[in-house]
Amino acid sequence: MKDTERQAAVPVGRVRRSLHLARLAGEVAASTVAAGVGMLARGERPTLPSTLLSPANAQRLVERLSQMRGAVMKVGQLMSMDGDGVLPAHFSQLLSALRNQAHTMPATQLAEVLEQAYGADWHTRFRRFSFAPVAAASIGQVHRAETHDGQVLALKIQYPGVRNSIDSDVANLALLLKTPGLVPAGVDLSEVLNKVREQLHAEADYEAEAQHTTDYRLRLGDHPDFIVPRVHAEHSTAQILAMDFIEGQPLDALMKPGAPQAQKDHVARALCKLAVHEFFQMRLVQTDPNFGNYLFDANTGRIALLDFGATELVSATRVEQLRELARALRHADRARATAAAMATGVISAADSPAQVAGIMDLLMLIGQPLQAEGVYDFGGSGLIAQAFQQGQAQILGEGYGSPPPADLLFLQRKFAGTFMLCNRLGAKLDLREVFGSEL
Repeated sequence: MKDTERQAAVPVGRVRRSLHLARLAGEVAASTVAAGVGMLARGERPTLPSTLLSPANAQRLVERLSQMRGAVMKVGQLMSMDGDGVLPAHFSQLLSALRNQAHTMPATQLAEVLEQAYGADWHTRFRRFSFAPVAAASIGQVHRAETHDGQVLALKIQYPGVRNSIDSDVANLALLLKTPGLVPAGVDLSEVLNKVREQLHAEADYEAEAQHTTDYRLRLGDHPDFIVPRVHAEHSTAQILAMDFIEGQPLDALMKPGAPQAQKDHVARALCKLAVHEFFQMRLVQTDPNFGNYLFDANTGRIALLDFGATELVSATRVEQLRELARALRHADRARATAAAMATGVISAADSPAQVAGIMDLLMLIGQPLQAEGVYDFGGSGLIAQAFQQGQAQILGEGYGSPPPADLLFLQRKFAGTFMLCNRLGAKLDLREVFGSEL
């Protein structure tokens, strides 16, 4: 690989990974204090957002998480999506590098993983194997290989020790989040972190992902807008997932100035319709709309769907419950929406009236796009920032009541992530046409 500066061995073992995270915490704390002192010296009043979320801290965070990979980097990826329109622009832009541009394993460590998976003679399995990865993310990196019978494969190779480090990484993150000032007082993130831990274990299970990929491919069928790679079981192991190699450009390329608006709208419409089709018809939802999980082929207009580690089956009952909630939001019927939210578990009888009111205020806000007549301008929407501010006010005020069911958290991740993707693309869509007869 030419860019050797982006190579770093994956730290293996709880002690080594804890040291990396502790070093990050120390660097961020020292930088935050220094930034505050500097502002005071200039006669400015320092605030936590202006000092903690500085460009220097953003760079430190990206660099350290990129080197660690695993669970802590996955959390950074989630921040890169959820932070758009909320975090400072420099912070969100730097975090976007975590989507598919992690540090990569040096050749020696990569060879050890391949030998463990395929045996000492692993190199005889392929006619060609490229040591330069085409992508590198939180759980693994992808390499191009060609078999002796001419099949071109994408080998998704899991980082060593990542699967075994998930529990300790999440535990270390829980300790880090107890740092004063990082999380509002009284906010308990233990349930959220537990859900993150469970999901990361699922995403690191390559055998389950292989089955999800095949099931999804069969349910979607031959589609004019999408392509799902075939799994090659004969070259797949617990550490390596072998699939068809598909050419295309990351969706981030469409977010750069000069990208044709027609292409942006096409991709956004297709992904919105896919989310609707997954939920209402397939009832099998890929719940991680990370921008790095898609490739766009400008020649054919098709989008490759690449990652099925976070895939959830949806019950027919859940489909109808959320259909009813969406219809209530579409008609801005608060009473109907409250009853639907109670049925889904978004609110419960144990919640205080103030908690219920706050959650319903937030639901009515995020339901506004469903009420749009004609084209909805995602790029001009301030909904993400408004929802964040309202949600933050709820946390600092009445707080939230009973946690919603886990499946709703994953579905929320899918639909909110798809909205953010459309926002980043600056898409303009007729959402009534997108949902069609489903609502």
